[in-house]
Amino acid sequence: MARHLITSALPYINGIKHLGNMVGSMLPADVYSRYLRQRGHDVLYICATDEHGTPAELAAKEQGLPVDEFCAQAHDAQKAVYDGFALAFDYFGRSSSAQNVEITQHFARRLNENGFIEERAIRQVYSPTDGRFLPDRYVEGTCPHCGYDKARGDQCENCTRVLDPTDLINPRSAISGSTDLEVRETKHLFLLQSKLQHEVEEWVSRHEADWPQLASSIARKWLTEGLHDRAITRDLDWGVPVPADTWPELAAEGKVFYVWFDAPIEYIGATKEWSDKDPENRDWKSWWYDVDTTVRYTEFMAKDNVPFHTVMFPATELGVREPWKKVDYVKAFNWLTYYGGKFSTSQKRGVFTDQALDILPADYWRYFLIANAPESDDSSFTWEHFTATVNKDLADTLGNFVNRVLSFSKKRFGEEVPAGGEPGAAETRLGEQIAELLAEYESQMEALQFRKAAAALRALWSAGNSYLEEKAPWLEIKTDKDAAALTLRTAMNLIHLYAVVSEPFIPATSAAMRQAFALPSDTATWVTADEARTLTALTPGIPFTVPPVLFAKLTDEDLETYKERFGGSPE
Repeated sequence: MARHLITSALPYINGIKHLGNMVGSMLPADVYSRYLRQRGHDVLYICATDEHGTPAELAAKEQGLPVDEFCAQAHDAQKAVYDGFALAFDYFGRSSSAQNVEITQHFARRLNENGFIEERAIRQVYSPTDGRFLPDRYVEGTCPHCGYDKARGDQCENCTRVLDPTDLINPRSAISGSTDLEVRETKHLFLLQSKLQHEVEEWVSRHEADWPQLASSIARKWLTEGLHDRAITRDLDWGVPVPADTWPELAAEGKVFYVWFDAPIEYIGATKEWSDKDPENRDWKSWWYDVDTTVRYTEFMAKDNVPFHTVMFPATELGVREPWKKVDYVKAFNWLTYYGGKFSTSQKRGVFTDQALDILPADYWRYFLIANAPESDDSSFTWEHFTATVNKDLADTLGNFVNRVLSFSKKRFGEEVPAGGEPGAAETRLGEQIAELLAEYESQMEALQFRKAAAALRALWSAGNSYLEEKAPWLEIKTDKDAAALTLRTAMNLIHLYAVVSEPFIPATSAAMRQAFALPSDTATWVTADEARTLTALTPGIPFTVPPVLFAKLTDEDLETYKERFGGSPE
């Protein structure tokens, strides 16, 4: 089996993330990781909080905390939410770790030795009011491209264009709000991406045909516009320090590496964090350094992060001139919108992940988000759509099937799987249908087509309902008790199959369905085509219990409550 290295975009440390962040990176990465593990692959899913840069300093200042203390608390708060969503990271690290400092500084030294870093004097925004140079995110103003008046000095959140602080119209300090800004000369390190353009183009050309069109088109757009040399250091108190053994003057001035430079390296740093927890049994370099072709690296991220991971970080890795593993497949997502408007962490618009868990268990959100993942285009979250999906797919199609099968069987045959007669034509047709739908589900999961995979999973659930309606055991039992018992035993085997194959989407519900049956040993990790055709995992006499309602139907009153709390449209 292949070895699968999986990463998702690093969530910024400044605050709990919204549903758009969840569906744009971490959740699909978790679904895919769970699926691969079930199929027997060796999987390493790595993520971490992105803790450096201006957002961390500004958020810490707002809360009146030292930045390191703020980041430690915020990391734990985010991790608690991700645990609540059942994200099964192999390791969830921190970009402020000693491991990331070590590897980032190593990358910088090697790039410098190879002639890809240059020290330059630049003119940078200085705030006399604040008594300091202002890194790009400390400067806010109007975007010169789209007119958005809350653009940051590194990137416009509205149109996603990368900016420099001096590009902004009517700039102001994000610290004090002062518009009394000057441009003064200071020195910074620049990564000479222009010298790596040709190598990056060759690398992208070898991979882009396999990537989703969204990822390849964004990468190609950046390469067509040309790679520019970009500063990789900033004047901040918090970050990976510039190493004094290589740049003593800049180190003495307190320069740190810019977050876009060190954050992608944290994927490697977090893997070393993981390895250092158990060095005798974990080898981080076997995943990242001079690895053989058995490691397949898949990365998940929303479209605004794609340029950094398809162009800028590969340029860094190429320039280091060492055999670091580069991404094989970039699964890029568009945006999940809130009633057509953008979810926004900075503007607190939309549903945030901690709020979501306060309302309903994680499986409701996991299924809805993946079933409506913004793959080919932006998709819109509305409470009406969410409620309809929960009620139709989860409560009616899956939950009601499980409840009525087990409840009816308990009432008529007791608390053990009934025997019944031999399977007939209906069971043969059902087995072939289930095998075909399972193959479709597997195919879409392998292709990382999550909406189509959800549709195939939904079709599997629907097949059980169709079979139940066709056989109608509530009528069969009046004339042929054995026939009714066969129908219910077959339906129970479907429930067990659903428990196994639905686990990547709804892990808690899958566990509840499995636990309904007192199997002596339930070690099934997947269902083969032959097992799907015969549906014989559960034999007569196995005890079972009727679990609590798997999914509660959402009422019109619930819908109105949610809309009143969060609004029925963006502000």
